[in-house]
Amino acid sequence: MLLKDKVVIVSGIGPGLGNQLALAAAREGAKVVLSARGSEKLDAAEDAIRAAGFKVDVLKQTTDITDAARCQELAAATLRTFGRIDLLINSAFTSGRLQPMDDTDLDDWRAIMETNLYGSMQMTSAVVPQMKRQGGGSIVMINTLATRTPAPLQGGYAVSKGALKTAASYLARELGQYRIRVNSVFMGWMWGVPVKVALEKFAAAQGISPLALKKEVEAFIPLGKMPTDTECADAVIMLGSDLARAVTGACLDVNGGHYLP
Repeated sequence: MLLKDKVVIVSGIGPGLGNQLALAAAREGAKVVLSARGSEKLDAAEDAIRAAGFKVDVLKQTTDITDAARCQELAAATLRTFGRIDLLINSAFTSGRLQPMDDTDLDDWRAIMETNLYGSMQMTSAVVPQMKRQGGGSIVMINTLATRTPAPLQGGYAVSKGALKTAASYLARELGQYRIRVNSVFMGWMWGVPVKVALEKFAAAQGISPLALKKEVEAFIPLGKMPTDTECADAVIMLGSDLARAVTGACLDVNGGHYLP
C-alpha cells in the first residue's frame, strides 16, 4: 500500500475526481481527511469508501478554502485526530463562467482566483508548519490542460490555474529544504460524472449524441480514449506517495497524451 498509515487531506470532495482521490487514498491504506463546502458530499464520499470495503479511519470537515480561518481549523482538526499531516491534495476549484477574454467580467475572475489560487495557498499555508515539524510531507496541486492548450471561453479558469502552477514551483524551491515536496498534476478530459453531464449538454446543443461527441474529443488523444477520473486519481496518489520521494516541482500531464510538450 502506497499510503499505509499516512494522513491525507483531500480538498474539493465531490462527484468526479474529488471522490476518486478519496477512494484511491483509502485503497492505499491512508487515514483520509475529507473536505468540502457541503456535508452531504462528505457523507457520500465516506459511504463510497465503506461500500468499497476500505476499513480506514475517516475524518470529515466542512471547509470553505476561501476562508483562511476554516483552512486552519481543518489542519487543527486533522492534528487533533491523527497527530500528523503527510499529504495535502489541493483539488478544490471553481471553473467560473465561460466567457471570451475580450469581454470578460473581472469580478468573476476575482472569485475564481479566490478559490483556485488563494484558497489553495491558504490550505497549503495551514499544513506546512506541521509538515516542517514532522520532517517532511507532500503537496499535490490539481491543475488543468487549459493552462497548456488554450480552450474557448476558459480564460479566467486557466489564468487562475496558471498562477497556481507558478506558486507550486516557488513552493517546491522554498520548501525543499524541509523535505516538503510540491508537485502539480495537469488533467485534461476525464471520463466521470462531471464530464458525462457536460458532454450531454454540449451534444444536445449540437444535435448529436454524447457518444459521438466523446469520440470526436478522443480523436485528439494519442492513447485513443479519455482517461477516467479513477486513472487520473491514481497518478495523483503516485506523485504524492514515497514512490516519488525524489520528485518535487514536477508538472505531470495526465491526459492520455492530449498535450505533448
